[in-house]
Amino acid sequence: MTEKNQDFPSALQALLLVVALFVVEFIVDVLLRDAQGVLDLTDSQCWALEAVIANGCVFATVMQIKGLTYRELFHPAGTSMRATAATVVPWVLLLVPALVLVISILIDIETQAYPLSDSERALFDRLGAGDLATTLVGCVIAPVVEEMLFRGIVLRGFLHRYGRAQAIWGSAALFGVAHLNIYQFVAALLIGALSGWLYERGRSLVPCIALHAGYNTALTLLAQLPSDADGNATLPPSVGFASLLLAAIGVVFLRRIFDAQDAARNGP
Repeated sequence: MTEKNQDFPSALQALLLVVALFVVEFIVDVLLRDAQGVLDLTDSQCWALEAVIANGCVFATVMQIKGLTYRELFHPAGTSMRATAATVVPWVLLLVPALVLVISILIDIETQAYPLSDSERALFDRLGAGDLATTLVGCVIAPVVEEMLFRGIVLRGFLHRYGRAQAIWGSAALFGVAHLNIYQFVAALLIGALSGWLYERGRSLVPCIALHAGYNTALTLLAQLPSDADGNATLPPSVGFASLLLAAIGVVFLRRIFDAQDAARNGP
């Protein structure tokens, strides 16, 4: 099946697409809040349903515009999705500890310069809640639907329109802006750039989703550890060194795998 509108979306179209997603999420949120008492839903359950329904509505439209099946969206590489998961994902997961470490340091610097407001603190408290619905959204739903949109749709279109670096960093910046606060912008920008590199090299959402889900799951687990007076998890310094070492190993093997895939595609 030939993909229609390969260069959709442009930068402006991508921005409008994110705005459209926010509008649909708002409408779904209003409808769910009205029905919350009847359906006996908690706030977290409403949040989970909102993410699924809103993204489903937007994706159904976008997939029709691009003429894609979900198989083509998730894994356009043409190779075995199972093989990609087995050979690439383990090395991707080695990047997660260092990613958590670097982002945590940057956010600590940011919060010292720009302290959290009450509403922002309430948002992060909600994100850090350990109930099943919140964990499901953070560790499963969000990684899947966000990677489908920002890498599977936005970055895919950008790569047909712009240079490699412009496409990756442009989609990552839009991913950061979509989180609507400067604290999550930093995390989303770095995750988006790394996921963009994984997608551009491997042409599959499988490693991107693994990285995103691994990062969110790591944060969920760290939230359960003992913390200091500032609310930060207490970990020995050796953990930082080990995280960087694992990341270096992961990058080396990922580059070897992607180089081998490129050689196989391009032939002798």
